[in-house]
Amino acid sequence: MITVKEVVTKRDLKSFVEFPVKLYKDSPYFVPSIYEEEMENFNPKKNPAYEFCETKLFLAYKDNKIVGRIAGLISHAYNEKVNRNLMRFTRFDFIDDIEVSKALIEAVENWANERKMEALMGPIGFTDIDKQGMLVEGFEEKDLSITLYNYSYYPKHMDTLGFEKDVDWVEFQIFVPEKLDERIERIAKLVSKRYGFHRVKFKKNKELYPYAIEAFDVINQAFAKLYGTVPLTDAIIKKSINDYISNINLDYAIVIVDKDGKVIGFGLLVPSLAEALKKSKGRLFPFGFIRVLRAMKQNKILEMYFIAVKPEYQNMGVNALIMAEAVKEGIKNGVEYAETGPELETNMVIQQWKDFPNRHHRRRRCYFKKLNNKA
Repeated sequence: MITVKEVVTKRDLKSFVEFPVKLYKDSPYFVPSIYEEEMENFNPKKNPAYEFCETKLFLAYKDNKIVGRIAGLISHAYNEKVNRNLMRFTRFDFIDDIEVSKALIEAVENWANERKMEALMGPIGFTDIDKQGMLVEGFEEKDLSITLYNYSYYPKHMDTLGFEKDVDWVEFQIFVPEKLDERIERIAKLVSKRYGFHRVKFKKNKELYPYAIEAFDVINQAFAKLYGTVPLTDAIIKKSINDYISNINLDYAIVIVDKDGKVIGFGLLVPSLAEALKKSKGRLFPFGFIRVLRAMKQNKILEMYFIAVKPEYQNMGVNALIMAEAVKEGIKNGVEYAETGPELETNMVIQQWKDFPNRHHRRRRCYFKKLNNKA
């Protein structure tokens, strides 16, 4: 018999966050989320996204053992943006038992019906900088630190539970060439000469701070029309900067400004933390942070967190300038390849990868299911 209980205590939340590590303990491809970050993500006092979101978390039990988890999420900001009443779900993990996955989805559906929601969508999180999408291709690929892994039986459960594809994200490995492509280098030089666009380099992380605030404004503008996104609030931006800016490798913080010094494009790549997190089972303490710090300084694999250009500059070669600078840094530091992270399959940005040796190796999906309740 399957029992589903709502997460109400800190002990419950710890069990919720720890469950994937146990579920995937034998998988060589799984990379755990940072435990401390996940605990904060579902703490309304620590996560500023709760200014416009509500959540309910559930655990499934079988024979008094945890066998699944799910979080229901209402983003009032997104629902207002699209003028619909949609219930999101995220952190959906379960053993290969349809009764477990069904019971968890029903728990979220019940809450959705109580709140007069018209449909479920997911897996998708609080904001675009949260982890999203269910893996549907690439189950035998090592995952990233910025995404969520799942077993190959997950999509089969989604089909059985009546969900349909809403959108897909695709991911690529972009291999660093021995030297920068002449065409890209030529475009980058032309853009700099014609418009005065140039990269700002930093010697100390604190110098990046004022530019980082502008960079998030660029992200908000560039991502405004993309699926599932809502504007990142000042509080979310401030927390993100404060949490990560001290550990950013400045070689891979690509800030492009116009002739007046205003940020118009931004690229952030981070040395992969996947192996470090896997060895520490996602925990930074007591010793996990040492592995993370080492990975930040000496890694041959990069993860692309953001590449964003202000909409009015998107056809003016700024992307080429960002990529030229990133490739130069990769060549200098002996990087083998960069992982793009999830990109919407309809996003034109994926066209730029044809200029580099690349490998399409993963696909993630956001599912959709209409509910009988009519809002």
